[in-house]
Amino acid sequence: MEVTLGGIAGLVAALAFAYLAIRVAGLLGKAGRVLDETRESLRTTTDNVQPTLRSLTDTVGLTNDQLTRVDAITSSVSTAATNASALTSVFAATVGSPLIKVAAYSYGVRVAVSNLRKATR
Repeated sequence: MEVTLGGIAGLVAALAFAYLAIRVAGLLGKAGRVLDETRESLRTTTDNVQPTLRSLTDTVGLTNDQLTRVDAITSSVSTAATNASALTSVFAATVGSPLIKVAAYSYGVRVAVSNLRKATR
């Protein structure tokens, strides 16, 4: 068996191709491990995020319920304030006017009595 220059070149080319194939296979293996890690990381993230999203949804629902209650309370306070204002107006109209008249009358009587006392002295 004779070794020729073409045979040596073919052998070098075959070895270079084998070396490249081994390197590419190693890179593909590393890429596969990276993809596996990424998939596992996504699975873990999904498993952790789903309960958080459920809790967040529950919290938003409870917050909406509380806001509805606060709105009802605010409405009730507004109604009570309106009623108190109306009651004050009614009180002022029914009692205030006669009280002012009584106060004015008593002031007039006091002034008259005071003037009478001054006149009799």
